[in-house]
Amino acid sequence: MSQSSNANRIQKGILAIDQQLYDFIENEVLPKVGVDSESYWSGFEKVIKEFTPRNKALLETRDKIQAQIDRWHLQHPAKDGQIDYPAYKTFLQDIGYLLPEGDDFAVSTENVDDEIAHIAGPQLVVPVRNARYALNATNARWGSLYDALYGTDVISDDNGQEAKGSYNPTRGAAVVAYAKQFLDDNFTLASGSYVDVTGFKVADGQLEVVQGDSRTSLKDSAQFVGFVDEAENPTGILLKNNGLHVEIQIDASHPVGKDDPANINDVLLESAITAIQDCEDSVAAVDAEEKVEVYRNWFGLMNGDLQETFEKGGKTRTRKQNPDREYNTPDGGKLILPGRSLLLIRNVGHLMQNPAILVDLGDGLEEIFEGLMDGLVTPLLSLNDLNGRNELSNSRKGSMYIVKPKMHGPEEVKMANDFFNASEDLLGLKRYSLKIGIMDEERRMTVNLKEAIRQAKERVIFINTGFLDRTGDEMHTSMNAGPFVPKGEMKSQAWQPAYEQWNVDIGLETGLQGHAQIGKGMWAKPDEMKEMMETKMAHPQSGATTAWVPSPTGATLHSIHYHQVNVADVQDRLKSRERASLDDILTIPLAKDTNWTEEQKQQELENNAQGILGYVVRWVNQGVGCSKVPDVDDVGLMEDRATLRISSQHIANWLHHDVVSEQQVIETMKRMAKVVDEQNAADSEYQPMADNFDGSYAFKAACDLIFKGREQPSGYTEPLLHQARLDLKANS
Repeated sequence: MSQSSNANRIQKGILAIDQQLYDFIENEVLPKVGVDSESYWSGFEKVIKEFTPRNKALLETRDKIQAQIDRWHLQHPAKDGQIDYPAYKTFLQDIGYLLPEGDDFAVSTENVDDEIAHIAGPQLVVPVRNARYALNATNARWGSLYDALYGTDVISDDNGQEAKGSYNPTRGAAVVAYAKQFLDDNFTLASGSYVDVTGFKVADGQLEVVQGDSRTSLKDSAQFVGFVDEAENPTGILLKNNGLHVEIQIDASHPVGKDDPANINDVLLESAITAIQDCEDSVAAVDAEEKVEVYRNWFGLMNGDLQETFEKGGKTRTRKQNPDREYNTPDGGKLILPGRSLLLIRNVGHLMQNPAILVDLGDGLEEIFEGLMDGLVTPLLSLNDLNGRNELSNSRKGSMYIVKPKMHGPEEVKMANDFFNASEDLLGLKRYSLKIGIMDEERRMTVNLKEAIRQAKERVIFINTGFLDRTGDEMHTSMNAGPFVPKGEMKSQAWQPAYEQWNVDIGLETGLQGHAQIGKGMWAKPDEMKEMMETKMAHPQSGATTAWVPSPTGATLHSIHYHQVNVADVQDRLKSRERASLDDILTIPLAKDTNWTEEQKQQELENNAQGILGYVVRWVNQGVGCSKVPDVDDVGLMEDRATLRISSQHIANWLHHDVVSEQQVIETMKRMAKVVDEQNAADSEYQPMADNFDGSYAFKAACDLIFKGREQPSGYTEPLLHQARLDLKANS
């Protein structure tokens, strides 16, 4: 994309800055963080001059490598879903896709907050453009176990336990029973059960647990770390297990507490230890107007003063960031615990450009690379926190945590690292104040992960497998190799478990333990919490210190898994295992045959089409970057650009290899557009697609994602989505 219009812009050297963005930075930000305007913009210009050509060169390398892979597959067609893997591996080495691995090393990242370096627990991901969601995520550090259980399918509706009316005592009793079993399992008493407890007291620095006429204590007395109010009559008991805190709340006047033998009214769990405020895959921000919304919310979070007022239940409510929590310690001191999740911010990757700032490097005006803009603006917005000026702090170590997505290997990580150096110099920050999280979600990143980490070994605080984007890249990279297996079979292919294990193996080999998170991906079914509880235990068991959840409720429930599994112990055991197989990672998930029935092919098409349309229509028309979209079985799935990438690339692949026809795809898209319209009928702001297929920007974008999918860079969806929304806004 390119922009030539210079209307309503402020010129600063080679930069033509949209008035809205300029006014926000100039009038709201610079005075508050104490940075001089001229020095900031002149430094900004210098960095953009240096790194824009490097960014372009990296994208050209992506295109060159992809073209070489495309040609190789045409020259070496697969037979029965198999290619010549020894020849393929040699080819990847020859073209610089698969790089030689250097000597062993260990990362040396310093000044990392405990939430990242030492505490294992859930991680929320939330679109920062939505202030209410951003605050919900920030405040999700602590969550009510009673509420999380009562409101989800973890507690069944059987035996009169359905959630009916304002409160169902039968369901409430099942919630209390579950919570007390959790306490029994993870904070075991020397004798008896929490079911038998009638009270708590603190005497001589020890927790006394009253059971009628008898007394008992914790089996492990070290798990008692604090209390609220008086020792003789506490209103809260603070416990700790595997680095995570739990508060037993006591209130005899509470509707639940008054009926409990120990007057326990809730069990509060430390839940979302960290939260990623997202500028990328879950956000639609295509111009200065929308980027300012993103930046303003992050600025408010970093200053501790973000508030959002909204209507709920007929009442006006104001949400703001929670204060820290204070407890009495057993030895008579005070303990302050964070009341908010430690926040990371996911900046945009290397690909996209944005018209918020136009740049003239001698060849005319062009849009700024959005990742460069993010990397110079978001640290500016974080200066007060980095310099310890806020009452409500984020980092207590003077660090800022920036997640960089969609990088393709070590050379791209090196540019990001060098760019962070330049951003620190511009803002007068100590070297390595800006930490980097490396998303392992592109195939070329996976196979070169050790060397990628080496490029940022002084500032890396995070590696994370992003299965969704990784699957999209898997398909686009090998588009010419042959037709892929159905989408639902992807996780059972050889490459996927090897990829997930490889990430942990490389992370442990390079010394991330105690310095950085090793993360796993999102639970995409926000309404299926029972299933999550049955399956997501696998993430801490794999050696991952964190895994993504879609909601504060999901964080509270997933935190239980980190009480049940000591991740540090798991990692210690895993350090001696054999590394995952690179050959498995390179095995392309091709179908051995394509003898699917017409019904099976149609069902696959409809499932993909529904997800694409349900997401794109809200992205383009309403600027909603993350949506819960029902699949063909009416299960609500969290959709963002990563899931969109999979669905569009999968149809593009089947279309390319004549598994389905163009006419079949078009007819399916039109039919599913009507289904999506019906699903959104209750939304007064929704704009139907089926009324006018030719005039619907959203429908045309959804179709372009498929029919132009092979030519999209790495199969990314952003260029087409951004253009569609910009066109809609320009013509509205």
